[in-house]
Amino acid sequence: MGTFSMINGVAVAIFGMILSAAFCDIIWTKKNRLLMVSSMILLLSIQGIFYIWLGTDGVRELYPIILHLPLAIIIYFLSKKCLWSIVSVLTAYLCCQLRRWLSLLIVAIFSGGELMQNITESVITLPLLILLLQLIAPAVRSFSHHTTKIQFQFGLIPILSYSFDYLTRVYTNLLAEGTPVIAEFMFFICSVIYLISILCISEERQTHRELKATQDCLNLQITQAIREIELMQKSQQKAKIYRHDLRHHLQYLSTCIENGRLEQAQTYIHEICSEIEANKVTVYCKNEAANLILSAFAGRAEEQKISFEVKADIPQILTVAETDLCILLSNALDNAIHACQEVTEKGLPSSIEVLIYEKNNKLFIQITNTCNEYITFVHGVPVAKETGHGIGVRSICALVEKYNGIYNFSVKNGKFTLQVSF
Repeated sequence: MGTFSMINGVAVAIFGMILSAAFCDIIWTKKNRLLMVSSMILLLSIQGIFYIWLGTDGVRELYPIILHLPLAIIIYFLSKKCLWSIVSVLTAYLCCQLRRWLSLLIVAIFSGGELMQNITESVITLPLLILLLQLIAPAVRSFSHHTTKIQFQFGLIPILSYSFDYLTRVYTNLLAEGTPVIAEFMFFICSVIYLISILCISEERQTHRELKATQDCLNLQITQAIREIELMQKSQQKAKIYRHDLRHHLQYLSTCIENGRLEQAQTYIHEICSEIEANKVTVYCKNEAANLILSAFAGRAEEQKISFEVKADIPQILTVAETDLCILLSNALDNAIHACQEVTEKGLPSSIEVLIYEKNNKLFIQITNTCNEYITFVHGVPVAKETGHGIGVRSICALVEKYNGIYNFSVKNGKFTLQVSF
């Protein structure tokens, strides 16, 4: 074995061992660093002994036993990650192919021989190692925190590449013989894993979309809870004011009666009653939560001079969660008021009509409101033109789908209609 061949053998061993450790998430304490360096020196010494004893070919055949397996065990001891210790070693082995192929390319360009290949491999080892440590190692390490399924999926190509290389190049000459089924095997594996990766990514994106929809619903629940709390706070504040002023009201009425001003007292009583009536929660149905939501939006509509009509027959006990009903109504009515505001700003009249009832254990909701004619639909669902809008519509769709219900959005003659059954 020549000097340059020996140098190249040491370089590739150090290259692979450093990468293997870098690909695994190890806490590099002083003790762990010392153990890793000592292990590398020991493994290099064992490799040197086998080179002297068996030569290059013998070492190549025993390399998995004298280097790769002990290295995986050492990394497992340092990281406590069984599968990922193996994957990191085999991924580092795969990266050694980058080094080998680049040198083969240079040799092919300059028509060099084995000596030039050994020198080239040794020279490019350090720059390639630095590049991989800086750019690739952090990303590879991050996979060690994923599930075993993801780790195995990531390690499939290194495992199969390693097995293919040893079975067709080291232990047999099948690759050199050019048998088509062998020559095309890795291309087949890459194609299969590529397609599997597409399926897994698609599934992950679907899960991400579902989590995003759930997060949007939770955010809307928080928003709705804040609205209800604010409404209750306002009601309590007004009740506190009425209690505080009650003594003054009674004193005024007493004075009016003592002075024979009965008509003035009667008028004052009517004014107080009207003021109290204006601030109470309107009873549209038997469900108190729905009454609270509908009353709150009726008040908002009145402030915006929007006609607001409600026909509701909602029982106290529902087949759907009360919070989901409140979220759906809040989003739908909030969108309706927003659409009506755009119309009223043009000096035109606007209205909102709400129809809700339960039949055959199914809740039916229809909300019709005045709107602009220009509304974009994608797959039957209205799409907001402004960034940050459209969450309400997505939340409505997600809630209805949660109960395997149906929804329909439509626009006709300047009226936008939402129909929901779930």
